Amino acid sequence: MTQQSQSPQVPQAETQLVGVRNFRDLGGLPAADGRRVRPGVLFRSGHLAHATEADAAFLDGLGLHTVFDFRNAADIKLEGPDVTLSGVRNVNLPLSDPADGAGFWTMVREGDLDTLRKLLAEGRAEKRMIGSYRGIITTRIVEHGRILSDLAEDSSPVLMHCSAGKDRAGLSIAVTLLALGVEREAIEADYLASAAAHRRYKIWRKGDPGDDSDPMSPEVMALLLPLFDARAEYLAAAFATIEETWGGTDRYLAEGLGLTPERRERLRERLLTA
Repeated sequence: MTQQSQSPQVPQAETQLVGVRNFRDLGGLPAADGRRVRPGVLFRSGHLAHATEADAAFLDGLGLHTVFDFRNAADIKLEGPDVTLSGVRNVNLPLSDPADGAGFWTMVREGDLDTLRKLLAEGRAEKRMIGSYRGIITTRIVEHGRILSDLAEDSSPVLMHCSAGKDRAGLSIAVTLLALGVEREAIEADYLASAAAHRRYKIWRKGDPGDDSDPMSPEVMALLLPLFDARAEYLAAAFATIEETWGGTDRYLAEGLGLTPERRERLRERLLTA
């Protein structure tokens, strides 16, 4: 599909959408050779399933070429499909197996307090998150390679999202920014912005008000927090995995993701300022 013909609406400040969380434009981030990420070409967010009519009109106005949805079938069944946007190529590219951790997430949403303690207490939630980030880096090289290849050709402006827009989308954005030559400190700063209270995924749990498994119970919320938070140590684990596995970013991009020097330069030409 082709990009919409009207001039894209480029946000001048953070946009507060009603039914879409964690939306932002990556424009302005410092990148290679003194250039910056071009405004209006690279966006990230949580899922679009609950977008209001006004949200959809705003997203339509961005002139998006492609929306990458990194949710799996189980996520889409729970949250719903993305809202339909005009003239947009929608690519569902799951970055987690529908069966991977399905029982775990059922327990997160439905388990009692004792079960949650066994699953998540004493650092177990953090360890799970770190393991997930490491695993996505080593097992999703085909998917991340495709994202960069598509962007180097003709897939921007692009919006990347998963459920919360924090983990799977966060890593895909981080990989893209690495390819653009954005410094890791700037990538981390953008990643950590997902921890802001107004950007977080709404935690859904069964339970009757007043009992120990009440979704508003302080202990339950404390146990769940590491799963729904953006933490520097999670992203650091992904970066460490790149170093440990490939010895550096350039080899990871070239040998792991198949990004040739010519394609990397085209990617930069499309997404960076002159």
